[in-house]
Amino acid sequence: MQFTVLIAEDEPLIAMDLTMQVEDLDHQVMGPCKRVADLRRMLCSELPDCAVLDVRLDDGEVFEVADRLAAHNIPFLFHSGHANGWELKSRYPDAVICPKPSSPSNLERHLKMLFEKVEHTQPRTPA
Repeated sequence: MQFTVLIAEDEPLIAMDLTMQVEDLDHQVMGPCKRVADLRRMLCSELPDCAVLDVRLDDGEVFEVADRLAAHNIPFLFHSGHANGWELKSRYPDAVICPKPSSPSNLERHLKMLFEKVEHTQPRTPA
């Protein structure tokens, strides 16, 4: 099964690496987006199956986007070096957390955990 994965990452090399890893696992990428404003616009027209979120983007933090994804029962992974994993888990208990920097094999393992969550997620309503 192929999933659509929204990527929110403001560092171009990391965004490129994430895109390649998701595509190498035979999934489709939305984005990558480097601004929260871009994420808002994108989510108005289409919902992804899941998302990979850097906590801090060029124009702020992604928590409003994470809240919106959670409200639509869309699984997501935080891939960030700027956040406390314990705090993220207390606010988003179902989120997958992969700290940066991360080796390609560790990131792949976390992406596979995210995709497993998608397979077990209930259908959601449109944006």
